[in-house]
Amino acid sequence: MKQDGNNGSTGPETLRRRLVRRGWLMLALFFIGLGSVGAVLPLLPTTPFLLLAAMCASRSSPALHAWLYSHPRFGPLLRDWRDHRAIRPRAKITALVLVALSWGWMWISVEPLYARLSASAVMAGVVIFLATRPHGPSR
Repeated sequence: MKQDGNNGSTGPETLRRRLVRRGWLMLALFFIGLGSVGAVLPLLPTTPFLLLAAMCASRSSPALHAWLYSHPRFGPLLRDWRDHRAIRPRAKITALVLVALSWGWMWISVEPLYARLSASAVMAGVVIFLATRPHGPSR
């Protein structure tokens, strides 16, 4: 078998590993983009996309992962979640208000009752999850 000079792995295994890492990197960049858009658009959440980006970056790029956690805007949200499983009050209130607005709009605009009830159950789960998260360390 042909050996790769870096770590003794076979060529196809190394290629596969590189492709998987690039896939994780592309996902991380995609979620960073969505999180960045969510930082300026009120209807798109920021924190869930950044959490996904951090997870993907941890599997693909230590440098990108470190950058996310040291970013002045995104870093505090990620560190609060990593260290305390906490959501900052402003982010929590924003999310809860947006869920409530979405629920109201959905209840008016979606016709089948089963769809409204199903979506309402999912939204109730999200609200319970958000409401029960701690605010994080006292500053």
